[in-house]
Amino acid sequence: MGVCCGKNGNNLPSDQEVVSLYQTNSIGRMRIYYPNRDTLEALRGSNTEVILGVPNDNLRALADASAATTWIQNNVVAYSSNVRFRYIAVGNEVHPGDANARYVLPAMQNIHDAIVSANLQGQIKVSTAIDTTLLGISYPPSKGSFSDSANPYISPIINILRTNDAPLLANVYLYFRYTDNPQSIDLNYALFTSPEVVVQDGQYGYQNLFDALLDALYAALEKAGAANLSISVSESGWSSEGGNAATAGNAGTFDRNLINHVKQGTPRRSGKAIETYLFAMFDENLKAAGIEQHFGLFLPDRQPKYQLTFG
Repeated sequence: MGVCCGKNGNNLPSDQEVVSLYQTNSIGRMRIYYPNRDTLEALRGSNTEVILGVPNDNLRALADASAATTWIQNNVVAYSSNVRFRYIAVGNEVHPGDANARYVLPAMQNIHDAIVSANLQGQIKVSTAIDTTLLGISYPPSKGSFSDSANPYISPIINILRTNDAPLLANVYLYFRYTDNPQSIDLNYALFTSPEVVVQDGQYGYQNLFDALLDALYAALEKAGAANLSISVSESGWSSEGGNAATAGNAGTFDRNLINHVKQGTPRRSGKAIETYLFAMFDENLKAAGIEQHFGLFLPDRQPKYQLTFG
């Protein structure tokens, strides 16, 4: 398990305090969304593994190979002696119709080449973080497939991930799936609290929506010729305030159950632990008002909203 650490707040702890809070709570992995100097300095010597994001507004520039080399030198090589970079996430939730979509693939290739040039390819993998809206079909999970509009975008990305033995990063939000369709999705199914199988899909039985969505993605990858590609869940979480079913009780239930559940894998990938990053470490008061501000495990004063056990 890891935890995502955003900075969209004006009342957040210092970077050193944040890193210390990760260590105190035995959170061994952190996702950050851009190369913030103070954060990277605080991570030196911490032994915390890091997903470093390339912001979407940098993608066009990094489609130039020399710019990508400079980016890696300044933001990775300069810290790599004592910061444990795990992945570079080139773009976050870029959609096929976005203006930056055509730059994701060349930016990924250039960032990968720059990492190889720095002889860090054994340590750092390059990927991009998608969301589940790229699925045209997600139910039942075995029918999972990418939409016709997503296929031309995602297929070459899948190919580069396979070539470089890197995972696909996926942001998987059950909160929004539930609140967008509460008449069809039971809250217990979203919170991992269903007492029995809810969806029987051939040989596979699903007691929770997380497994169903992840296996729909795996089925889509199989149809795209990438049956052996692994998925790391780069964001998942539940809001504690500001909308339907957004309570601290539900958020705590979701997060605790997710932590316990990912050790066992999904029905399609049984026994294969799922690398997962909870979103997010803190409530962020500069995000859009409402539910988006309340995904934090901790308040900005570093007090936990509910008890969680990592490690």
